[in-house]
Amino acid sequence: MNSPNLIRRITENQASLRKSEAKVANYVLANASEVIKMRIVDLASKSEVSEPTVIRFCKAIGFDGFQSFKLQLAQQLGLGSVFTQFAVEDNDTVADLINKVFDTTVGSLITAREEINSEVLEQAITTISNARRVEFYGFGASGSVAADAQHKFFRLQLSSAAYTDPHIQRMSAISLGPEDVVVAISQSGETQALLESVALAREAGANVIGLAPHNTSLSRVCNLAIYVNMEEDLKSFTPVSSRIAHLVVIDVLATGVARHRKPLLKEHLKRLEKSQKALRTPK
Repeated sequence: MNSPNLIRRITENQASLRKSEAKVANYVLANASEVIKMRIVDLASKSEVSEPTVIRFCKAIGFDGFQSFKLQLAQQLGLGSVFTQFAVEDNDTVADLINKVFDTTVGSLITAREEINSEVLEQAITTISNARRVEFYGFGASGSVAADAQHKFFRLQLSSAAYTDPHIQRMSAISLGPEDVVVAISQSGETQALLESVALAREAGANVIGLAPHNTSLSRVCNLAIYVNMEEDLKSFTPVSSRIAHLVVIDVLATGVARHRKPLLKEHLKRLEKSQKALRTPK
């Protein structure tokens, strides 16, 4: 799958490029905002390659020429979706940290939005809306996403649960049936315990929706796979982008389900709001 995010596509294809084409890729990744103002002869000179090599690079990543490549690069820069995972430096100020964390997160969310298949998301919304029971499975940071999801769907009067313990997941999975749904959440898509829980749920007849990167073990075994392709630097102090992207996808699913169930929810949400107000300190 070629990513619609050009920067990600170049990064993903670097290993398969010829040595000379890789020089162009490296220069583009390091100087994207300058490249959109260049002629082909300028990029060739800066990359220390020939003009035909620049053309071959463009074709290798899915374009018919330099102009179409440059146009999409300019659009990507305009969207602000070229940020990569930030690195914290010893001399960073708090202002630097604010900019790095916010810029990386915003850019990652835009990238995730561009790559999500709306048809698959619509199918997932319909499947959840018609479910008898919805269970959310995840570990670590994905476990906190599962807990947040359970809270959102509980408000929508759907029988729901979040399990972050592998033993409880397995016990619950074997009790599910064809009218039930599991939403399995994973940053890597390769967590063995989660894959085993998903396998048991599918054997029991449940529908499984996966939030995971493309072409991972989890995305391949789900009934519906929602691809969230976030690359985290595991050496970073706080890898955050994938968790936030998963939370936003859950919000989209919850909003879609709420729309489906709107006629049933009107009075319930009024009562819920009233009960929550009763817990607040009087003004």
